[in-house]
Amino acid sequence: MAKTREIYLCSVCGAQTLQWRGQCPNCHEWNTLEAAAQSRPAAGRRAAASSGSGGADRPVPLRDVADVGHTPYGSGFKALDRVLGKGLAPGAAILVGGEPGIGKSTLLLQVAGLVAAQGKPALYVSGEESLSQIRARGERLQMLDPNLMALATSRVEDVLDALNGGSVRPALVVVDSVQTLTSLEADGLPGNVSQVRAVATALLEACRRSGCTLILVGHVTKDGVLAGPRLLEHMVDTVISLEGDRRQMFRLLRVFKNRFGPNEELLVFRMGERGMQVVDDPSTFFLGSRDASLSGAAVVMAVDGRRPLAVEVQALVARTFLSIPRRAALGFDANRLHLLLAVLEKRLKLNFGQVDIYAKVGGGMRLQEPGLDLALVAAVLSSYYDVPLPEKCVLWGEVDLNGQVRPVTAQELRLSQARRLGFDPIVCPDGGGDGIATIAALQRRLFRRQ
Repeated sequence: MAKTREIYLCSVCGAQTLQWRGQCPNCHEWNTLEAAAQSRPAAGRRAAASSGSGGADRPVPLRDVADVGHTPYGSGFKALDRVLGKGLAPGAAILVGGEPGIGKSTLLLQVAGLVAAQGKPALYVSGEESLSQIRARGERLQMLDPNLMALATSRVEDVLDALNGGSVRPALVVVDSVQTLTSLEADGLPGNVSQVRAVATALLEACRRSGCTLILVGHVTKDGVLAGPRLLEHMVDTVISLEGDRRQMFRLLRVFKNRFGPNEELLVFRMGERGMQVVDDPSTFFLGSRDASLSGAAVVMAVDGRRPLAVEVQALVARTFLSIPRRAALGFDANRLHLLLAVLEKRLKLNFGQVDIYAKVGGGMRLQEPGLDLALVAAVLSSYYDVPLPEKCVLWGEVDLNGQVRPVTAQELRLSQARRLGFDPIVCPDGGGDGIATIAALQRRLFRRQ
């Protein structure tokens, strides 16, 4: 038996909505939505209809499957193609997440415009902006190619009609965002679990049948994880996160899942007037114009994904008149600062009870790797003794509770990058550079303390 549901039809333009509204979202007339009953097939019939006809659902030998029409094409950003594998694969689905205002829409409109400039039709679908807003952004980015089409809608059926019934079949479809679209096959408000699942499933099936690349924009929660069901990340082929501080000009693109290339890749963008620009060599990008003659600053050779980055760690040790000294950390876990200060007090016989200590990672970066420990210790000691570190000094290593310095991953990668950039001395655990085994040895090596 077919199930029925209640929908609302506009008596003027015939638009459909799942909930009653005072104004029609399509023609903007008032009090024109009227309730109507709609029948929808059972789940089994929908699945059978969507699977196609004939023997498309019959198993075949894997070696007999023809590899036709799956050659990746360029996105317009060579660095992005390298991160994704070989480019945008036909029939692939990519999920892009990030905080509001981080630049997701700007980057994806650039990608759509660059793909359209190659002669491949691209469709940009927005459920958050009007066509005039999209055009204004495209004009600012100079991405108004005739092959770039736009659609402003909140109904996934409109997108499916554009994919299946349009005169031109797009090679790339960007949906911004999946939480703003609704499907008549699901109940509830836009963005809930059932709606997101139904919208994503319909778009994935349509794009895989037509062989076009699908890019979905996903909202994130206040904790920074993708909103909606976890199933959404399993359904897509690639999961990308765009991170950074909206007040800074750089953005970090991380790849968490990739069926067509390596995971844990990192790409650095710079936000400019013409949109996102790739930073070709971000190795020293986060150092800025640092003054090495000042105390309390150390350089760590960090590894984010597979990319080594030279980042400055800063510390300020100042006398306090408070009964409880202040401790503040920016760009890394504050518990790491408390732990390292306890190790320094215990193993080096230092007294931090009458000083405030503030520490941060320069350039707005956020580091979580253990190799930060040694550079953070050096920065604190440099500010405590008011003695600057050598100008080209670089450090990395993990400090345990006994004051021992332990090796970290990607040792050879860090060494080669530090030597290429001309850093000297290279202070790291035994195995390369100036081998340091304990924080006491670090104190004697850099601050001449017995």
